[in-house]
Amino acid sequence: MSQHSIDPYRAPHAAPHARSLPRRDMRDAAGGPFTPPAVAGPQAQQAPELAQRYELVHRLGVPTTANEDFDDLARDMATQAGFLYGFVNLFLEEQTFVGLHQPPVDSGFVIVGRTMGRDHGWCPEVMARRKALPLHDVHASPRFSSNTVVDAVGIHSYFGAPLIHESGTVLGTVCVIDPDKRTLSEARRLRDIVITAGAQVMDHIVRAPTH
Repeated sequence: MSQHSIDPYRAPHAAPHARSLPRRDMRDAAGGPFTPPAVAGPQAQQAPELAQRYELVHRLGVPTTANEDFDDLARDMATQAGFLYGFVNLFLEEQTFVGLHQPPVDSGFVIVGRTMGRDHGWCPEVMARRKALPLHDVHASPRFSSNTVVDAVGIHSYFGAPLIHESGTVLGTVCVIDPDKRTLSEARRLRDIVITAGAQVMDHIVRAPTH
């Protein structure tokens, strides 16, 4: 498997000729009177759920920018799975990677940023189905093989699980991705790793002192 140097998220230190996808800097929902952001277009029908998510994030004091604890959890999850990338992902105005593990900048692999469009990748499917999604080979299913992330990052395997609060609100996901596909025999173990990681993230969220 050849290494990649393109950077679809315009992260710092990107290659001079890297392809890019639109992104915006992360925002912090904490501080000042809480007002959920307005949404328009197709996302408007998801507005009530998004407002509930923002209210819960604000009430629990969940960090909405890069967080060292979440980075550690993402790293541990990716290491256990043997994947290059691990994410703790809040679904806010954008997919917001409050926890991120990835290869070093000079590794030759794609270096991702901290946000991504809400319709990119496979985490939106995890949010919709509210249960884990194991894709040991994304190209094995036509439904999941056509994806912006597949083309831009060259991903062949994905395992994700939802972050569901006891109230029933889905805050986001945890997931691991990798340029190499995995065998079907590995799928159950990898699925269990992300499910366990999701439970650890939620435990950290509800137990951590309010910021």
